Amino acid sequence: MKKVYLDNAATTQLNQKVVDEMTSVLVNSYGNPSSTHSFGRDSKTIIELSRKFIANMFNVKPKEIFFTSGGTESNNMIIKSCIEHGVERIITTKIEHKAVLNPVLNLSHDKKVELEFLNIDHEGNPDLNQLESLLLKPKKTLVSLMHINNEIGTMIDLKKIGSICHSHNAMFHSDTVQTIGHFPLDLSLINIDFITCSAHKFHGPKGVGFAYINEKNKAYPLIIGGEQERGLRGGTESTHNIHGLKIALEEAYKNLLDDQKKVKSLKELFLKRVHKSVENVEVNGNFNESSYTILNLRFPISKEKKDLINFKLELAGIACSSGSACQSGSSEPSHVLSEILTDEEMEKISIRFSFSKFNSKNEIIYAAESLKNILSEC
Repeated sequence: MKKVYLDNAATTQLNQKVVDEMTSVLVNSYGNPSSTHSFGRDSKTIIELSRKFIANMFNVKPKEIFFTSGGTESNNMIIKSCIEHGVERIITTKIEHKAVLNPVLNLSHDKKVELEFLNIDHEGNPDLNQLESLLLKPKKTLVSLMHINNEIGTMIDLKKIGSICHSHNAMFHSDTVQTIGHFPLDLSLINIDFITCSAHKFHGPKGVGFAYINEKNKAYPLIIGGEQERGLRGGTESTHNIHGLKIALEEAYKNLLDDQKKVKSLKELFLKRVHKSVENVEVNGNFNESSYTILNLRFPISKEKKDLINFKLELAGIACSSGSACQSGSSEPSHVLSEILTDEEMEKISIRFSFSKFNSKNEIIYAAESLKNILSEC
């Protein structure tokens, strides 16, 4: 059976160079980075060279990069640090990733912070006029808005929002998990305090990522133990994973313009073929102003047939998602689509297809043709 992987917003296949480099570190550099002997120093050097490489990539200081297990941990650590630092209010949206939304909801429920939600339009864009209005209130505030929405691909203007936050002395955090490895990001040009990263979103290993915390901000540990990561994350570092993150990042940006062009063309080809063969298909979000990797489509078929269509897609060997990976096993509707679609639109089936440089034109043609046949049977 032919298999086509179109769920790259959930996770990506490992780049072979990453596998080879990580294997070499696992075999040859197994010392504890906290040990002072040569084996430990070797591992420590690998970690610090990775930190320096990442810092240079985003034009920040190495001491502002903290290795974590990924986006969820990074987001939680940042949000907790802000609360410890005296933040009284968090401004966000209801379409954030659950790694941000659930922590802030829990903090609000425990009355540790005031929570304000920005209005969003039908494409998932936050109301920046409302943001400015809310920031007029003299409260120590964290604004948390994801750069690229993981379900619909909507992109916000980091520079503009950063300027708004800076002018009102508010801290700005952005979940950039869908950004890093896919778009260039010069943090020296943006008024931003925190960003987060997961390596597995750009052909790196699972279980590793980083948090960028601007040096002007006080950070607090989420995991308490030893003095690793300058006291911010207890526990022996995963040297091979950190090196894998570095290599994946290097590979992601090596031929970025060519890769962007290729993936965008695959996304356009898929939509063109689907539109040609299936009537009344709609894009959730804005096709022209979204990430080139994500396409969320709404089909003129009742959501009651969701399980049947998912089953037929599985039989055809096509991996995609009817929700984010973190909630695809849930019976609850997408919290993102629930905010941007009407009740009538929510009665239809929506499917997210997400693409990578390892997809081929033939795979896209096969997937579109298979989808046409599946929908015609339903």
